[in-house]
Amino acid sequence: MEVIAQHGTLFIIIAVIFGLYMTWGIGANDVANVMGTSVGSGAITVKTAIIIAAIFEFAGAALAGGHVTSTIRKGIIDPDAISGSPEILLLGMLAALLAAAVWLMVASWRGWPVSTTHSIVGAVVGFAIAAIGLEAVNWGKISQIVASWVVSPLLGGTIAFVLMMSIRKLILNAEHPFEAAKRWGPVYVFLVGFIISLVTIFKGLKHLKIELSGPASFLVAAVIGLGIAFIGHLLIKKVKVDSEADKDFHYASVEKVFVPMMLFTACGMAFAHGSNDVANGVGPMAAVVGLVQSGGEVAQKSELPIWILLVGGIGIVVGLATYGYKVMQTIGTKITELTPTRGFCATMAAATTVVLASRTGMPVSTTHIAVGGVIGVGVARGIGAIDLRVIGGIVMSWIITLPIGGCLAALFYFTMRGIFL
Repeated sequence: MEVIAQHGTLFIIIAVIFGLYMTWGIGANDVANVMGTSVGSGAITVKTAIIIAAIFEFAGAALAGGHVTSTIRKGIIDPDAISGSPEILLLGMLAALLAAAVWLMVASWRGWPVSTTHSIVGAVVGFAIAAIGLEAVNWGKISQIVASWVVSPLLGGTIAFVLMMSIRKLILNAEHPFEAAKRWGPVYVFLVGFIISLVTIFKGLKHLKIELSGPASFLVAAVIGLGIAFIGHLLIKKVKVDSEADKDFHYASVEKVFVPMMLFTACGMAFAHGSNDVANGVGPMAAVVGLVQSGGEVAQKSELPIWILLVGGIGIVVGLATYGYKVMQTIGTKITELTPTRGFCATMAAATTVVLASRTGMPVSTTHIAVGGVIGVGVARGIGAIDLRVIGGIVMSWIITLPIGGCLAALFYFTMRGIFL
């Protein structure tokens, strides 16, 4: 208690610095998952991807980031185990932030698309075991999170597969594919707007004191979806048949229809990612700020200040802009060959899965979901369309992330304990 009272302001400053470092790493690493499909399919440039992500990552973090943040902050460690020693939780959260940030920086430098969720969850568990013991960890919550790491890529892949098959049936196999693409395109754009609006309105805006009933949520989401579909219709209407390109590739003009549509899925995925992954950086930061402001009281629940979500949003955007290009190639070009139709399905499936998960409070990995979505569109063409060696390398980086995060957090915890206690 005395340590918190004596160094409270310093702890908040350190928490903000570490939180920015962590969210910078999230932006630098996860931009591959958010924008890799859009860039890899040739729908948008890297510069456009960064601008879109900057706006919608920030919006997702600020508007809908609160639900998952509470899971990271309170769900993984049992507060009762350390209610008499709040300084342990405070130093542990700082150690977890730094550990996850360092690992993300190393992974981004190497070009590995690792899971930021794995990084922070592993770090929090590592600190808890080192500082208190195995009993301090809420293993039930951990098992739920681990299960979500299996379920989420399967769900993302399944949605992507179904979307790809629907495009094949409704558009690619139609008598006049180009006309079919222009006819059905706005319907797919409506789905993007409707799904992301609905789930965000339904559960994501409680910390902004905005709550709507079920029917009202559906109505507002439908109106937003129709508005977005209308904009999509105007953009799609401008696309013309490219007879020369169609000679080389029968569906070249159809793919051109999906280029403006991918702008909407890119925006949706960036919003979904910001709403889910900002928690990984600001959850531990919020715990430190809450402890200092309450004078060391380990609360089961605490208000999440909006400025903490804004700090997280800023960190993610800076990471995207400065270091994101290193890992963008992996998902965009190396797993399977992407075209705008395939990229649309993979990104829409990933955005849907991430938003659903973030609204249920489950901190799933965007990396897993995005990879699952890309594999799903690859499987729609046959298993031979997927580079299994690349997938194997990605999975291996996922496996080592958890223990590395835990070991680094334990090391940093003992270091800070030696400095402050």
